[in-house]
Order: sequence, then C-alpha cells, then structure tokens
Amino acid sequence: MASFTVPLGATINMDGTAIMQGVATVFIAQAYNIGLGLDGYLTVVLTATLASIGTAAVPGVGLVMLVMVLNQVGLPVEGIGLIIGVDRLLDMTRTATNVTGDAMVTTVVANSENFLDKDIFNDPEAGVIREV
Repeated sequence: MASFTVPLGATINMDGTAIMQGVATVFIAQAYNIGLGLDGYLTVVLTATLASIGTAAVPGVGLVMLVMVLNQVGLPVEGIGLIIGVDRLLDMTRTATNVTGDAMVTTVVANSENFLDKDIFNDPEAGVIREV
C-alpha cells in the first residue's frame, strides 16, 4: 500500500507548500499594506493549490512558485525578500507537513482496504528495539 500512496503523495500532495504560499502571500500583502479583497484571497487559494501540485520536492523551490502566486494577485515580487531569510526553517516545517499528510493518507487507505493491522498500529511498543 505504501509503495503506491507515498510516491503519489510525494508528487502531488504538497499540503505544506500550499499553506506556506497562502500565508506568505497574505503576510507580504499586509507588509506592503495592500488589501487583497475576497477575489484576491480566492485567487491565492486556487493558485497556491495548483502551484503546490506542480512543485518539485526540492528544498527552496517553494519560493520560486511563490513568485507565480504573487504575480497572480498583483503583489510586488520583491516581497519575497521579507521571508527569504527564514525560508530554510519554513522549508523544514513544510516538509514535515507534507510527510505527515502522506503518512495519514497511507494509513486511511490501508485501513479502508483492510491492510492495516490494528494490533500493531495500536501497540505502544511497536518498533521499539530491545537489547538482549
């Protein structure tokens, strides 16, 4: 099950990237004191979601995709300079969110297909290596 869902999720399930692009766009708009309005927010949601699907799983590429989102809502691309200094930390949290989402989907699909051994899943000692 995991050999199918994890590579698929790593390709198209970039939840952390979509969230970061939305939050970064709103942050940059507020920093420049530019109101987005309802249509701007909807454009950010749509563009960030579509951009995250096409984003490569490479560190730092989220900033490149953020340029597209900023252009779409008419914000200055120079605003990326406000977050580029902390992007490495943001990138690590994006990756953690992406991996957690992939693991959750794998668990749900395995459970729905009756491939999930619930005794092992609920065992708090599962995976613990004991010394002999």
